[in-house]
Amino acid sequence: MKSDVLKKGIDTLPHRALLQATGVTRRDLGKPFIGVANSFNTVIAGHIHLNELTDGVVRGIRDGGGVPFVWGVPGVCDGIAMYTEMRLSLPSREHIADNIEIMMLSHSFDGWVGVTNCDKITPGMMMAAMRLD
Repeated sequence: MKSDVLKKGIDTLPHRALLQATGVTRRDLGKPFIGVANSFNTVIAGHIHLNELTDGVVRGIRDGGGVPFVWGVPGVCDGIAMYTEMRLSLPSREHIADNIEIMMLSHSFDGWVGVTNCDKITPGMMMAAMRLD
C-alpha cells in the first residue's frame, strides 16, 4: 500500500504519532488509508446535503476495512459567480484537481472518493482522478 511509507519503520514514528492524534489506532495501521474529498459548502444549494452523503461514504470505507480521512474541496457557484467573478469559475476546476492531488500525494493515501454535485467541481475531481492514475 502507498500508505505503508508512513505506517512502517522507525523513521516515520513521528508521523504515526500525528496520525494517532487524529484518532488512528495501531490496528488501523494495517488498513488502507482512503481520502474523501468532500465538496460540501453552504454557498452552493446543491451541496447542502453532501455532508450526509460523506457520512455514508465514511461508514462504507470503515465497513470495507479502510480508514477514511475527510477534507474539504472548494466550490464556486456559477449562479452567484456569473454576476461577480465568472472568470474564476472554469479555472476553479484546476484548483480542485490540485487540491486533491496535493492531499493524496502529501498524505500517501491508498485511494480516494470524491463527493460532489456540480458541473465545475465534478470535472475537477475527474481531472484529479486522471492525474493520480
